Amino acid sequence: MTAPRWIIHLPTTLTSHDVATDLAAALRDSLAHVAALDFGETTLSEEDSQHLRHRVWCDDRLDGGGRCGLREGHPGPCGTAPTS
Repeated sequence: MTAPRWIIHLPTTLTSHDVATDLAAALRDSLAHVAALDFGETTLSEEDSQHLRHRVWCDDRLDGGGRCGLREGHPGPCGTAPTS
């Protein structure tokens, strides 16, 4: 049996889904070197509707390994996230 993974819930004062998504992207860009973080599984929820989560990244498997780093619902083919 494998050990359980832990989720960190990080509340914000943001009131816009788009701005919260932008913050998730900024956190991914600045903390990408931390191997313990799995940004592909990032979700957002409203404070009073935490059971209703919205995926931030597509996270589909890419040919040749890896996962799509583009935002959920992106147009066109999957790929890696652009670097800032």
